[in-house]
Amino acid sequence: MASKWPSEFGRGKTLVPGLYVTATPIGNLEDITLRALRVLEQSDVIACEDTRVTAKLLSAYGLKTPLIAYHDHNGPRVRPQILARLAAGEKVALVSDAGTPLISDPGFKLIAEAHEAGCEVFAVPGASSVAAALSIAGLATDRFLFAGFLPPKSGARKKALEELKSAHASLVLLEGPSRLAALLADAAQVLGAREAAIAREITKLHEEVRRGTLEELAQHYEEAGAPKGEIVVVIGPPENALYTELDTDAALAQALKKSSVKDAAAEVAEITGRPRRELYARALEISKSET
Repeated sequence: MASKWPSEFGRGKTLVPGLYVTATPIGNLEDITLRALRVLEQSDVIACEDTRVTAKLLSAYGLKTPLIAYHDHNGPRVRPQILARLAAGEKVALVSDAGTPLISDPGFKLIAEAHEAGCEVFAVPGASSVAAALSIAGLATDRFLFAGFLPPKSGARKKALEELKSAHASLVLLEGPSRLAALLADAAQVLGAREAAIAREITKLHEEVRRGTLEELAQHYEEAGAPKGEIVVVIGPPENALYTELDTDAALAQALKKSSVKDAAAEVAEITGRPRRELYARALEISKSET
């Protein structure tokens, strides 16, 4: 069967040996790049989490590249085989079941050992559920912290949320449908009244974004029951985190016009929620630069 994609876009381009970390669609099969298709076609082998999943993608585009399973369970056994292929000058594509490999997926040991062995490692970027959720959540994206899956039990999950609480950034989490309501309830208790968004089934037929406070969303899913599909949770930053470095410097400069360094730092710390010691040091720098 001939390839079902416009290969003329890559005509004349041949892959050099190396490991190609290749993003695949997170749902809609059309969300794959032309470069990714060329890499998958020209690779000597594709290392994937589940050969059945990747086989469906290859079949959709008429590709017949050999597959080998590589995941956390068989890593110690298969990783040396992949490294041997790379050492022999082969071209190996690494894919996950969906999205960008290594983002909450296995594989980092392979990447690290490939670098240590002097092999070339290339990024073939594309779909990512994290980036997609951030783009449609309608929450601050200038700074975010990806924390993946939190612990399944409430006590450990609350402890993890306490550690994330002070981050002056939006939080991006992954969660399964059955634990979503419990996660949101714990987040509301630990993080307080923050805005959040639930991005579900991104790029698929039943794609949905639901926004509200953590408490409102927890109540909704408690009453409605577990939703279906893949879920990304985006939690907005604390209100005082909306102050950027430039905003903070401007506030300090203004406070220094009428207050001492110590008092200016205390005043801006109250407004922004940033550590007083950090602001004192910055206020001191600003004060010296203006004298």
